[in-house]
Amino acid sequence: MAAPQAKTTKDLNGNWVMNKDLSDSPDPILRAQGIGYLTRKGVSLATIHLKIKQYEHVHTSSTTGIVTCIESTQTASGLKSTKEIRYLDNEFRDHYDWLFGTVKAQARWVALEDIEDAVLKEGWLVEGEGNGLVLCHAVSQENGWTASQIWGFQVVGGERRYCMRVAVASKGDQKAYARFVYDYQLE
Repeated sequence: MAAPQAKTTKDLNGNWVMNKDLSDSPDPILRAQGIGYLTRKGVSLATIHLKIKQYEHVHTSSTTGIVTCIESTQTASGLKSTKEIRYLDNEFRDHYDWLFGTVKAQARWVALEDIEDAVLKEGWLVEGEGNGLVLCHAVSQENGWTASQIWGFQVVGGERRYCMRVAVASKGDQKAYARFVYDYQLE
């Protein structure tokens, strides 16, 4: 299902399911992150669900006071779930999960013109004023890769969809890109 007009990057609350027909394969991204073949195959076959809770939060370690917080729980049939909490204040925080290990990650609001990577910049709808996209950056503490993600909305197949564009650079400076497209799921 296409994203309802009421859903924007300022309100991603709800359930989202990755549309495999419209999304790129996650395999090149996962390979660049050092994920083994069997796990990559499992992820590729699984249906990926995101449950997102977004709210404003006063975070004690944040220098900006009130920040947007995006909690996302990702589940995939047959695999362990992962939960990530992102504070959009551009401060690095440690995160650990079973798939990627230990990473230092930061997130912030960004405007389209501030995105430097041409592939990550492709196709975004500019909705509202100012910084309407989410930029997430992660650095693996164990495997040497870096990942950048842009979150927002794009028109895919004639419908407005929630999307993530991802770029991963591995130790050998090889870069992998993917776009993941999500369907909104009514609760």
